[in-house]
Amino acid sequence: VPPSWWLEQAGCGLVLLHACKAMPGGRRIRRRSMWQSGLRAVGLVSRASSSTATEPGAPAATSSAAPAESPGAWPATRVRQEFINFFAERKEHSFIASSPVVPLNDPTLLFANAGMNQFKAIFMGQLEPQSPLEGLTRAVNSQKCIRAGGKHNDLEDVGRDCYHHTFFEMLGNWSFGDYFKSESIDWAWELLTTVYGLDPDRLYASYFGGDEELGLPADLEAKELWLKHLPESRVLPFGKGDNFWEMGAVGPCGPCSEIHYDRIGGGRDAAALVNADDPDVLEIWNLVFMQFYRNDNGSLTELPNRHIDTGMGLERVTSILQDKRSNYDTDLFTPLLAAVHSVVGGEPYRGRLGAEDSDLRDTAYRILVDHARTLTLAVADGAVPSSEGRGYVLRRILRRAVRCGRQIMGAPPGFFHRLVPVVVESLSPAYPELPAAASRVEAVLREEEDAFDRTVERGVQVFQEIAAELAAKGAQVVPGEQAFLLYDTHGFPLDLTEQMASEAGFTVDLPGFEEAMEKQKTRSREAQRDQQAAERGMRPLELVAEQTAWLEGRSIPVTDDSLKYSWDVKPTATVKAIFSESGFVDSTEELGEGANIGLVLDKTSFYGEAGGQVSDIGTLSAASASFDVRIVQAFAGFALHSGIHSGAEPLRVGDEVVCEVDYEHRRRVAPNHTMTHCLNWALREVVGDGADQRGSLVNAERLRFDFSGEALSTKQLSRVEGLVQEVIEKAVPVTSMEVPLQEALGIVGIRAVAGEQYPDPVRLVTVGAGKAEEVIGAPADERWRSQSVEFCGGTHISSSADAAAFVVLEERAISKGVRRIIAATGAVAEQANEEGRQVIKRLEALEAAKLPDEASIVELGRHVDSAAISATVKSDCRARLEVLRKTAKKKQKGSSKAVIAAAQATVAEAASSAEASGLGHCVVVLEDIDAKAVQQVMQSAPENIATLVLAPAGDSVNCVATVPDSLQAKGKADAWVRAALAPLGGRGGGKPGRAQGSAKTDEGGLAQAEEAANSFWA
Repeated sequence: VPPSWWLEQAGCGLVLLHACKAMPGGRRIRRRSMWQSGLRAVGLVSRASSSTATEPGAPAATSSAAPAESPGAWPATRVRQEFINFFAERKEHSFIASSPVVPLNDPTLLFANAGMNQFKAIFMGQLEPQSPLEGLTRAVNSQKCIRAGGKHNDLEDVGRDCYHHTFFEMLGNWSFGDYFKSESIDWAWELLTTVYGLDPDRLYASYFGGDEELGLPADLEAKELWLKHLPESRVLPFGKGDNFWEMGAVGPCGPCSEIHYDRIGGGRDAAALVNADDPDVLEIWNLVFMQFYRNDNGSLTELPNRHIDTGMGLERVTSILQDKRSNYDTDLFTPLLAAVHSVVGGEPYRGRLGAEDSDLRDTAYRILVDHARTLTLAVADGAVPSSEGRGYVLRRILRRAVRCGRQIMGAPPGFFHRLVPVVVESLSPAYPELPAAASRVEAVLREEEDAFDRTVERGVQVFQEIAAELAAKGAQVVPGEQAFLLYDTHGFPLDLTEQMASEAGFTVDLPGFEEAMEKQKTRSREAQRDQQAAERGMRPLELVAEQTAWLEGRSIPVTDDSLKYSWDVKPTATVKAIFSESGFVDSTEELGEGANIGLVLDKTSFYGEAGGQVSDIGTLSAASASFDVRIVQAFAGFALHSGIHSGAEPLRVGDEVVCEVDYEHRRRVAPNHTMTHCLNWALREVVGDGADQRGSLVNAERLRFDFSGEALSTKQLSRVEGLVQEVIEKAVPVTSMEVPLQEALGIVGIRAVAGEQYPDPVRLVTVGAGKAEEVIGAPADERWRSQSVEFCGGTHISSSADAAAFVVLEERAISKGVRRIIAATGAVAEQANEEGRQVIKRLEALEAAKLPDEASIVELGRHVDSAAISATVKSDCRARLEVLRKTAKKKQKGSSKAVIAAAQATVAEAASSAEASGLGHCVVVLEDIDAKAVQQVMQSAPENIATLVLAPAGDSVNCVATVPDSLQAKGKADAWVRAALAPLGGRGGGKPGRAQGSAKTDEGGLAQAEEAANSFWA
């Protein structure tokens, strides 16, 4: 790797979004994240009315006080807490804990990148009844955020300036259909000037200046509200690029107002520097007035409820309160900078920027501490470096950090993971989950750093091969496809490819690289859509805020789904609405055959897709029409029964239908779900508490369970499988009941999914002798550790015996630190067990054979690899087959020696007999010997007599002949072989003294060859 390239990396663009801008989808969104799609994360409500708050980050018991004048009086912990206290105590907001920075339940969103992520269901009008957020009107918190990944990263800012970060904390307050612009602006002013004590003369506010394309006028209401606090010269209009916020291409949006602070002050007019990327005029707070909805066609409609969504970067406001021009000089970063110096040695951090930082050492310092925070928080919350999605972003962040440390600062190999404890110590007061994850984070980063060393070496070799091929062709440009191959397949950074190409006299086709990247993304998106369509038989419909507001506006009640846990019922329901891809209709007559449609009913017995379990399927039958239900999903309490319009008799709003759930389908799903709970419990019994659930999927065929941890040994996996089977054989009851969430959280041994959002009350499901009523009656009883106790809203069997059987079909890694088990119950498991028994029977027959046939061993091995049998049986069979292979080879080796020796003796005997009869040649037929062995036999052929061997092998015959020098005048070996094989149409060749050939043969063919061979010497 060229040294000049390494030196440039400290200043190079990182694949990161800085903490102030994001440009997803080509839109420039200042200081706010574009919502890409859903996040459902932990957000347990802590009401401000509580007399005390014990949860870290929750409002403290004491009220906000006026700030001390000394910058040292404002440590970051106080800055964070005063913000929360202000809104929780003075303005009656509920404290909602930060959701994980990794949205484990939403693979379409790389990271939580704004405080509003966990409130998406509210903004989209999709909040489910009994959600812990139900009824929430005001909220406050500090959210862990990462803005990294995606095409439109700011490649030049992180490390090269003093205020951009990949991980940051977003202080935010929200109103959900409650207060709006007036209170939001007034309270922001009050907090900044009264609590934080900022100089009002240094504050500037921006507002939306209107946009003709959007058809929206200037937000003069916001302007007038700001004029109560600021002179008009410091209330500035900007366009939609700066002051119109959108969640995504479709969804809630609205104008926003940003608050900027001038670090210099002194009475100067800094209006011209607002939104000009001046490091001394910073945007510190963004107030979003969410009042519109962006439709698919780009038009805007008014939201039924208007919301407030604000965000203020903790790092920036802390730097202001501590009077530091650089965020890296605050107490959020100084301990980390000291730790880097301790690890790498050399000069300490001096805060140099630009030309002053000629050796890029301080740039590298900033990169390392920023990336250490990002990676520690992401891995602690469940992400791991990998080759896909968010894992790939993390991998590239770590590799850039390692390159900067190793090549610029001279850090020793394996240095980076040693920064993790300092990050944990710094942030654990606000995020108490970090200490428990510290050792795991260190292990993951250490392993990834080691792997990077190997990747660089491998990538350099591949590049050198590409360069050699190009040079041979006289080419001067590395094709974009080749650069993308290095990037995508070998993890080789594009900037390193560019640097090495330059030094080798090449350039890189960057447009071609981008095209290859975009093609891959398109393929990935299409594959995901096709997979969903294939699994569900249709592209699913979705109700968002506009549709749920439409339903509410017509007084349509949410669907009563209380019968979803009942079995073999057929309730009658009324069609309240019919939804299609073009909107709501009154009758399916308006739609063509094959159209995707969804029916909203007043009540239903269908279970809707949730918690990793597929929905029920079935039929809705009317008097003269029926509708096949392929998927059921709930949106803000409205159960949408989706399927494909058959084009037969129409369904109309107001029709009565009979809900006919396919209960046979549910009877295959429910055992898989119940045994998923038992599997979760069994893993904890065998592996320990570190095996935390990371996801699951339950359908009618199999169950899938993802968990954190290392690979299970065959013994451990067998024990897990055995424990679940024991639960089935004991025929223990499966019970459930709804209980208050806080009471349920106190149950000993309760298993809850990290990142999952549970309703209150929550449904408690138990599998074991202790029924749900007993468990909640004695939550501290240690007996509950010996059975499954979980929160769950899915459908279950009533007795564990209904599962009939349980088999683990596969256990494998899906990423670093995360494993996946695929298992089955019922008929599928019994079939797997029977197949396993048949495999074992075949294996035992081979083991009993004196000389196992190698071909049979190979064939059985292939069958074992593809068979749907127990993973433990498969592992055992593979081990036994390997023993058989070694035994067969050993016996075969000994047997081959004996066969060759016997064949040599036969040839010698035939030669002696021919010689005694006065013949100068002999023809010998050798049975059961292969061509290679014939060659070995003929190496010791008699030297005084011509010898030809015919060795039949299936439907062919091999022939080898030797003729001593003394007889070659009479006949040569190559001619003899051709003559012998001529009757069979065979061919041969060689030298006068030795030749060989082969021919196809059938019954009688061997005798013809033998006769022709003898006739040659006549």
